[in-house]
Amino acid sequence: MVCIYDPINGSKMNGFFQKDIISIRDFGKEDIESIFSATEKIIDLDPNQRREIARGKTLGYLFFEPSTRTRLSFQSAMALIGGTSLGIADVSSSSVQKGESLSDTVKVMSGYTDVLVLRHPLDGSRRFSAEISQKPIINGGSGTEEHPTQAIQDLFTIKREKKKIDGLKIGIVGDLKYGRTVYSLLYGLCNYVRHQKATFLHGIYKS
Repeated sequence: MVCIYDPINGSKMNGFFQKDIISIRDFGKEDIESIFSATEKIIDLDPNQRREIARGKTLGYLFFEPSTRTRLSFQSAMALIGGTSLGIADVSSSSVQKGESLSDTVKVMSGYTDVLVLRHPLDGSRRFSAEISQKPIINGGSGTEEHPTQAIQDLFTIKREKKKIDGLKIGIVGDLKYGRTVYSLLYGLCNYVRHQKATFLHGIYKS
């Protein structure tokens, strides 16, 4: 998303080029809809055209928490648009075990890649990493805070399946108190339902 080349218009994708993806609260409805539009164009491309989008680009990933679906989703997406990926999926096999700080790890990885995906258990790690990284940071889940790319994907799926987001009644069930994906989705939905009332009752979200 941050290093996409638009093969339809021959220009870099709007205002997202070289920008961090830290919180979905940084996005307005127009931003989210532009991502949906670009995604639809990419889906409709011939596979050979699609592989030209990120040719020569490298995605780095730093996962300080266990992950299967998120990490593989990023790697798979990068491969589909012609890029490569490398990184740390298990910190026990990295220099973190020898005392290397998050700051140093981010600086080292940004030297090898064009964009970095970070997942970290500490709140605030996303903003901190964005401030020191030489390359754009994508938040792949930070502490109890947010998981913005998951929310964008959820919103895209809702719109694809239901043809709209405005006006829908959406129920959310799960780990609502500590689930960072839930927070990001609710923040994202606020762009579509401005006057929706939300309450938590015994851990259940009701709207």
